Amino acid sequence: MKIGEKLKQLRLQRQLTQEEVADRCELSKGFISQVERDLASPSIATLTDMLECLGSNLKEFFSETGDEKYVFSRNDMFVKEDGETLRGSITWLVPSAQKNDMEPILVELGEGGRTQELPPHEGEEFGYVLGGTLTLHVDGKMLRVRAGESFSLHPGAVHWVENTGKRKAQLLWVSTPPTF
Repeated sequence: MKIGEKLKQLRLQRQLTQEEVADRCELSKGFISQVERDLASPSIATLTDMLECLGSNLKEFFSETGDEKYVFSRNDMFVKEDGETLRGSITWLVPSAQKNDMEPILVELGEGGRTQELPPHEGEEFGYVLGGTLTLHVDGKMLRVRAGESFSLHPGAVHWVENTGKRKAQLLWVSTPPTF
């Protein structure tokens, strides 16, 4: 990793000159210039001071997240077709959401289709029925959820949804932490 260019970008974003950064960090302008051109390497203590002056810290600076993506197209999404149990599909709406705190999926269930039984776990789940009618099985109860209705639960019991209707059902399901 070329830290010099990244430091320079931080400095420019804050509209500071090399001299201003040098004064704030009690370093020479020449040293700042050398670091930005990767001709000199600062100690960890000096780098920490420089980052503090630039409104950052070591964790943020070395984070490999890069440019965070905010909008996802159909090409970014992963679809799993299942003709046996679901009689439909599950679409992961946010790529690699399993590493995030929440995981949104689109579940399409054909007539008689159902999701797998999910064991009790920490977290929360939210579902919004986009079309059709579903039966939510939770804690020994069977609850009807129609298009335009939603459910929210802290899954302390085995739970799943089932399409007991005559037409395809669509469900936006968000789980935290990810479970699918």
